[in-house]
Amino acid sequence: MVVWSEQERSIINSIFASLDYDDIGPKALCRCLIVYPWTQRYFGGFGNLYNAEAIQTNPNLAAHGIKVLHGLDRAVKNMDNIKATYAELSVMHSEKLHIDPDNFRLLADCLTIVIAAKMGTAFTADIQAAFQKFLSVVVNALGRQYH
Repeated sequence: MVVWSEQERSIINSIFASLDYDDIGPKALCRCLIVYPWTQRYFGGFGNLYNAEAIQTNPNLAAHGIKVLHGLDRAVKNMDNIKATYAELSVMHSEKLHIDPDNFRLLADCLTIVIAAKMGTAFTADIQAAFQKFLSVVVNALGRQYH
């Protein structure tokens, strides 16, 4: 079980309370698909992904990026039991969608970059440490079914 300090809980809640989901979600997912083009194979049904511009203007990807961030809300609300919170989602991604679990880490890294860019100098080392700890727990929970 992960132990969260009150400061870490406060940081995570603060980040998510101030997120513009319609902006951050699509940017993070699009960055992932552009920087790591092999991840595009999981989004074949989402329409045109032929280049960066097509990815960035794809409404299906934008909607999925927003959905991903709202999915992270579940972890924020259940920080003491993230593994159980994501058990069903882990099964779906592994058994139905056959997503390589390393892609969760890639998306988490892209999300960190997008949020850091948005927060600027307010994204201190302490904030990054708490945020990356949170995302690491989420990534491990999503990849749990694979082990």
